[in-house]
Amino acid sequence: MALVKATPLIDFEAFDALTFDCYGTLIDWETGILRALGDLLGAAAEGEPPDALLERYGRFEPEAEHGEFRHYREVLEDVARRFAAEFDHEIDGRAAERFAASVSQWPPFPDTVAALDALGTRYRLAIVSNVDEDLFAGSAAQLGADFDQVVTASQVESYKPAPAHFHEIVRRLGLPIERVLHVAQSLYHDILPATELGFTCVWVNRRAGRSGTGATPRSDARPDLEVPTLEALAEAMGLPRGMN
Repeated sequence: MALVKATPLIDFEAFDALTFDCYGTLIDWETGILRALGDLLGAAAEGEPPDALLERYGRFEPEAEHGEFRHYREVLEDVARRFAAEFDHEIDGRAAERFAASVSQWPPFPDTVAALDALGTRYRLAIVSNVDEDLFAGSAAQLGADFDQVVTASQVESYKPAPAHFHEIVRRLGLPIERVLHVAQSLYHDILPATELGFTCVWVNRRAGRSGTGATPRSDARPDLEVPTLEALAEAMGLPRGMN
């Protein structure tokens, strides 16, 4: 699969570690979100375009994360209640809890597992994610990768695009920023703060060819490299194929 854009071309030999956003980059969070919303809202949202639901999510989630830190389960329960109010649909606390718990079952993208396996033959792999540790545990089991480090929102008590995740992952890896390549789907949550801190960044544009920004707020951040999939990144690095 060809690269979409590479300006300038990255010297992949210059890096020792790859840091990843998880949800949206490795895990197909838009599919997971839409399934969870279907369970939450049922017929109340029937006929609503999927992208319209995703755009609401992209607005509700940052609003729920604003202010004093709350665990991501609580953030998503708040998001569930905002959706229910938007569609005049009554839900109880258990429905909101099920919506939040669904994160651990959101599916990986089809190329993710094999691509991580290939990338792990050359680089240390790490996660920086806006999630709770217990929710990530379900995702980690699906990904099957041996991550060198995992930094979650519950650990740093902060949500990206705030910089705490990035400061912490560099500290844990024990590497200068110049030796770490950050790989993410969200321009808003990841590419913007990471580039401002001096990371070289790869944008995995999972929505390539589709309009809008989906569940991610809009941003004008400029990555160093754009690819449509993680598989395309591994191929650009000259790593073994064998990916489905």
